[in-house]
Amino acid sequence: MKEEKLDFEAFKQEALRKLRNKEAGASAEKLFKPLFKQFIEEALQAEIDGHLDDEERTSGNRRNGKSTKTVKSTGGEFELDTPRDRLGSFEPQLVGKRQIIISEEIEDKVLRMYSRGLSVRDITEHIEEVYGFTLSPTTLSRITDKVIPLIQEWQQRPLEGQYCIVWMDAMFYKVREEGRVVSKALYNILGLNTGGVKELLGIYLAESEGAKFWMQVLEDLKRRGVEDILIACIDNLKGFAEAIEVTFPKTEVQLCVIHQIRNSIKYVSWKDSKAFMKDLQTVYRASSKEQAAANLEVVAGTWGRKYPIAVQGWQNNWERLIPYFDYPDAIRKIMYTTNIIEGFHRQVRKVTKTKGAFTSDSALLKLIYLATTRMVEKWSQSIQGWAIIASQLKLIYGDRLQIQMNSITR
Repeated sequence: MKEEKLDFEAFKQEALRKLRNKEAGASAEKLFKPLFKQFIEEALQAEIDGHLDDEERTSGNRRNGKSTKTVKSTGGEFELDTPRDRLGSFEPQLVGKRQIIISEEIEDKVLRMYSRGLSVRDITEHIEEVYGFTLSPTTLSRITDKVIPLIQEWQQRPLEGQYCIVWMDAMFYKVREEGRVVSKALYNILGLNTGGVKELLGIYLAESEGAKFWMQVLEDLKRRGVEDILIACIDNLKGFAEAIEVTFPKTEVQLCVIHQIRNSIKYVSWKDSKAFMKDLQTVYRASSKEQAAANLEVVAGTWGRKYPIAVQGWQNNWERLIPYFDYPDAIRKIMYTTNIIEGFHRQVRKVTKTKGAFTSDSALLKLIYLATTRMVEKWSQSIQGWAIIASQLKLIYGDRLQIQMNSITR
């Protein structure tokens, strides 16, 4: 039996009447759903007509009825009839065989909500409220899976040849793996390019944080085009500084002073912590490294016997804690601590804080990628004070620094 065509004129008049009268549930998207359905089905018929050319027909291929599936659009869900061919070689382009959503708007909305850390339940409820249909967890996963090729492309993208400062640190997340929950280290590398703009160079996932894996990360940076890093700011992970010095021999390695302060205070009694910190400030806030060394001797004399580990941490790491004293104040402020990347981590955790254990590595990377992509869109301008910093770096590093001169005026 031939399917009856839609009487467009009668349909239009009825739809306009409902819109004018503001009938319950009347919206342009929902009222014009029958017309949209007919348009899609006629387009699919045109596609199969184009597919069944003389060559296909000579091989014995022909129409073979149709299949029906429920698809979802901004106007709600409806049954869509898709034509089939006998040999099964027809691959519709407008609405693919396994495609059940035919609106980029819906998929974009899902990805935006996902990137803000909304739960599957919250996303589903919002889509149902706005569009009148429910998305299953499987469908939501298929939508978010579309970013996986983008992640892989982003992870392999070429980088600039030189970065002024690079901050490196790791975050930790729980991930389900083979029926158990394990802790995974998410390595983040944040760079300041020669134009003074922050750039997220890479995100790497590993079983744990260690110098061996950091070496692989550094080699990956070289493979992607990084030839020189002026200053690397890191925490005091064993072997990390050595890994940098092997991979980028000319790089100045600065241990994070704030990390060292936190490590020291852990070994000091609460009742002494205020006095200890007051004395310690004379070390890391000194005007020169000579003065800092002299003040450290005073701290060691006052507190070394009572809290030896708190003081020894400074003594043992001294040479890698003091490089920032050789730089002007504007550069000191951004190189003596990993606070810049920790600030980035705080923004990421606002998105991930409602999550327990992620279902897989892929689920973790998808959310981190979408969340960070949204954040770094704002990093289009040079950092505050870049004009002064760039000029000072140029004086220190001379021809080694290939500064973008047009960025110094910012």
